[in-house]
Amino acid sequence: MFLARVEGSVVSTKKDPAMSGRKLLLVRPQLVDEKDPTKFRNGQNTIVAVDSVGAGEGELVLFCQGSSARLAPNLKSAPVDAVIIGIVDTVDALGQIIYDAKTPQK
Repeated sequence: MFLARVEGSVVSTKKDPAMSGRKLLLVRPQLVDEKDPTKFRNGQNTIVAVDSVGAGEGELVLFCQGSSARLAPNLKSAPVDAVIIGIVDTVDALGQIIYDAKTPQK
């Protein structure tokens, strides 16, 4: 599993029938900053992920990739490589809260 910030959405009207009705979100992985472990730094790439939990733009989410992604409910036969499987409430690193969904983010 990985952490990511939802940066936007992707709309595709023509797609594989197994993808019909699925919400697609653009996510950017978030890494704990090695220089300052009290904050995140952006990953290099963005990923299109199927939303299975009702996530929205700006939220910090958990996602999985690869064969694990198809283990999410109703995705066994869908051609997916990334699925959002959770919306993050808090992240604690080295005994310090570095993310809290209740606190406005910069």
